[in-house]
Amino acid sequence: PIISMYTQAFSNGNELVMTALGGTGVIFLGLSGYALTTRKDFSFMSGFLMVGILVAFLAGIGAVVFSIPALSLAVSAMFILLMSGMILFQTSEIIHGGETNYILATVSLYVSIYNLFLSLLQILGVFGGED
Repeated sequence: PIISMYTQAFSNGNELVMTALGGTGVIFLGLSGYALTTRKDFSFMSGFLMVGILVAFLAGIGAVVFSIPALSLAVSAMFILLMSGMILFQTSEIIHGGETNYILATVSLYVSIYNLFLSLLQILGVFGGED
C-alpha cells in the first residue's frame, strides 16, 4: 500500500521507490560490511539507540497529532540515522555471539532495513517528488 501510494501520487514515483531501495541496499551493505571487516564491538551503542528510538517515536506521534510536516521530516532523518546505528549494532551482535536466536536476529535486521527504506522514501518524496 505504501509503495503504490508513492507510485500513484508522484509522476516519478517509480524512480523514488527505486532510489530509496538502492539507497537502502547501499547503506545496509556498507554498514554490514564495515561491521564484518572491522570486527569492532558496537554493543556500546545500545543505550543511545534505545533512547534515540524512544525520542524519535514520541516526536513522530507529536508530528501526527499536531500536524507538523517539518517535524515529520526531522523524524524521518532521525530514523535514518538510528536505523543505520541499529544495523551496525545488530550485525555486531550477530558476529560476536550476543544474539544466538537467529530468527530474532533476522526479524530485527529486517525491521531496521524496512524502517530505513520507509524513512528514505519519505524524505525522497518530500524533496524529489513531482506531482
